[in-house]
Amino acid sequence: MAQTLFEKIWRQHVVRELDGNAALVAIDRVFLHERTGSVALKSLRDAGRSVLDPARVFCTMDHIVDTLPGRGDDTLMPGGRAFIVETREAALAAGIRLFDVRDPQQGIVHVISPELGIVLPGATVVCPDSHTCTQGAMGALAWGIGSTEAEHALATGTLRVNKPKTMRVRFEGRLAPGVTAKDLTLALISRHGSAGGNGYAVEYAGSAVTALEVEARLTLCNMATEFSAMTGMIAPDQKTFEYLEGRQYAPRDAGWEQAVAHWRTLVTDEGASFDREILIEVDELAPMVTWGTSPQHAVAITATVPTLEASGTAPEGYARALQYMGLEAGASLLGLPVGAAFIGSCTNSRISDLRRAAAVLRGRKVAPGVRAICVPGSMTVKRQAEAEGLDRVFRDAGFEWRESGCSMCFFSGGESFGARERVISSTNRNFESRQGPETRTHIASPETVAASAIAGHIADVRPLLAGSSTGHH
Repeated sequence: MAQTLFEKIWRQHVVRELDGNAALVAIDRVFLHERTGSVALKSLRDAGRSVLDPARVFCTMDHIVDTLPGRGDDTLMPGGRAFIVETREAALAAGIRLFDVRDPQQGIVHVISPELGIVLPGATVVCPDSHTCTQGAMGALAWGIGSTEAEHALATGTLRVNKPKTMRVRFEGRLAPGVTAKDLTLALISRHGSAGGNGYAVEYAGSAVTALEVEARLTLCNMATEFSAMTGMIAPDQKTFEYLEGRQYAPRDAGWEQAVAHWRTLVTDEGASFDREILIEVDELAPMVTWGTSPQHAVAITATVPTLEASGTAPEGYARALQYMGLEAGASLLGLPVGAAFIGSCTNSRISDLRRAAAVLRGRKVAPGVRAICVPGSMTVKRQAEAEGLDRVFRDAGFEWRESGCSMCFFSGGESFGARERVISSTNRNFESRQGPETRTHIASPETVAASAIAGHIADVRPLLAGSSTGHH
């Protein structure tokens, strides 16, 4: 029987079939962070249980940790310090690996997990965070769970999971300069709706996906949750193996050869069938930007705000989105003034993202009146960027250069861009008040954010790339 990538990993992890469509599934890795980790660990401890296998559990401080230089346990979020202190105490008591506030390997879960080789092809990975699907780019089965499920996974090494349907999204063709993995995922969600992947595990495939470097694949899988999918995944290949080799938690020596031999089998078999298939031709794709309050409210940067009919959204939601964003149908997005620009998050804060943004910023300045912030996805990324002089490029252009963390991807009572401030952001969500009370967020790629910060309004990066070779992938 020809099997899909999902089916192979699923079958290798089913401990027992349960009633209906559910199964008890073995969990290889549990990742926690300080916003939910302390809840799961404390709850487990209060129930008199311990972590079954501490070596498989990891925890980082990323969500509410401060990103300003010289940071400690204090955060701008009310009560934030308690989250951090309690998570630290619970993690140390449980004997799990903690990437603490000042740890040189600290960073956002979905950035440090691949970076350290914690996520591996064929593994099951869970974390109380909806963007855990990012890690499916490594050929893993990774998905977000709740704190109660996390507690169960910690205690038993298993979870009850309803088996999803399968979908394959094929991106065929070649990306034009200035068009990135971020634009691929926004194109998918805008065409097929933010509920288009509901109930599915999505495999991304096709020539355009094969051509992507590993970090770009992580960006593509990151927004599977914005498509409402259980997860997004990409079959591991030579690029995956080269990326992982030598990383701290990856297998070594004879174990490495053995692992790679197994990983090579983790591909969808010829003739395997999916419950749904989507094909997107990428040759004509342009950089994308959102106009509304859902990731599906996205259009090519040169397009105008769509009419209700063209938007594919319900009348009530459409009207509310336009009112919230202060826009109307037919308005051009190019030239729309922005007050802030943000580069960061588990979507677009890896070294390749920062290199591409820096290539746009080099020798240029952020427009007067624009507050621009860059937050590397991990302290390792930050050090690498500084070794390459990228921090100077960002600073010279007028960007703030921060410590790593989730930062202003979401508002938790800490830092905000301000009411009704229009922000261009490399993050994954443009919901109402996502980046602060009443803040208006436009999602785009790091390049588009950089170009817009320079212009002082939403701008097309492609004219700035003319004659340079930074636009691919």
